[in-house]
Amino acid sequence: MAAPFIEVEQLHKSFDLGRGSTLKAVNDISFTIAQGETLGLVGESGCGKSTVGRTMLRLYEPTSGQVKIGGHNIYALSGAELKAARRDMQMIFQDPYASLNPRMTIADIIGEALDIHRLVSSKAERKQRVAELLETVGLNSDHANRYPHEFSGGQRQRIGIARALAVDPKFIVCDEPISALDVSIQAQVVNLLKELQERLGLTYLFIAHDLAMVKHISDRVAVMYLGKMAELADSTELYANPLHPYTKALMSAIPIPDPVVEATRERIVLSGELPSPVNPPSGCFFRTRCPIATEKCAQIAPAFEERKQGHWVACHYA
Repeated sequence: MAAPFIEVEQLHKSFDLGRGSTLKAVNDISFTIAQGETLGLVGESGCGKSTVGRTMLRLYEPTSGQVKIGGHNIYALSGAELKAARRDMQMIFQDPYASLNPRMTIADIIGEALDIHRLVSSKAERKQRVAELLETVGLNSDHANRYPHEFSGGQRQRIGIARALAVDPKFIVCDEPISALDVSIQAQVVNLLKELQERLGLTYLFIAHDLAMVKHISDRVAVMYLGKMAELADSTELYANPLHPYTKALMSAIPIPDPVVEATRERIVLSGELPSPVNPPSGCFFRTRCPIATEKCAQIAPAFEERKQGHWVACHYA
C-alpha cells in the first residue's frame, strides 16, 4: 500500500490555565488520511475536534507528537520551508461572519494569499485569478469589489472556500463549515466541497456535529471523546456496526425519516455530564457515563486497537 498522505502520530495539545491547572484538549491522537480521502471527525462540543484541526495546521503549536503531510513533518519546519508548506494546507473556518475581515473587499480577502506567496505577477493577473476563484465557488466575479457585510452566510462561506483554494492546497481542514448556515444552504456547501474534491483532488478533514451530513461526505469517520479517539472506521461500517458505547449513543440520536422505524427505535440516553478535560477520569475517559463500565475500566485505560479490518476502537468490551 502507498504511504498515507496525512499522518498524525501521538498528537497532544495542552493549554496552561495557570495555578498549576492544565487543560488536555487533545490527548494522544493518531490517525492517517489517504490522498483524495475525506475523514470525518465527530464528537460533542468541547471534545477537542477543532483543536485537532488547528494543531495539525500549526495554528496552535503542539505540546508533543508529529504531523506529516506528504511525508514531511511540518513541526520540524521553520522560516521559508514552513511558508512553502502552508500552501499545501488550508482551513475553512466555522463562522463565516467572524472569519472574514469586514474592512477588506472580497478581492483583497482572496488576493491576500496570492500576494503573500507571490503567485501573481501583476494586478491584472491578480484580478483575473480572484474572478476565477469566485466563479469556481459559484459566485459572480462582479462581487470582488464588495465587502463581507453585503453577503449572506452561505455566500460568505463560499468566499471562505475561495480564499482557501487561492494557493492551490492539497489538504483542507473543514472546521464545521456548515454549522452556522441555514439547513437549506448546508447541502449546497457540502455538495460544492465534494465537487471541488473530485475536480482538484483535495484531501479533507471534515469536522462536524451533524452525523447524517458526515456520513454523506466522508469516506471514513473518527469519533472523539474528551480529547481522545474512541472509534475510527469506514463510514458505512461505522454507521452500520458501531462498537464503542459512546458511538452507539451518538448513532441512536440520528433521526430516521421513517415514522414507523423512528417510533420503535431505542434511543440510548447517556447519564451524567461530560467530565472536565482539566481533571479527566482515571482509566477509560468514558467510564463515568458508560452503561457497561466495570472496575477494570476505572483502573486501565483501553488501547486504541484494530478489532476488525480497518475498524479501530478504544474499549475493553467492544
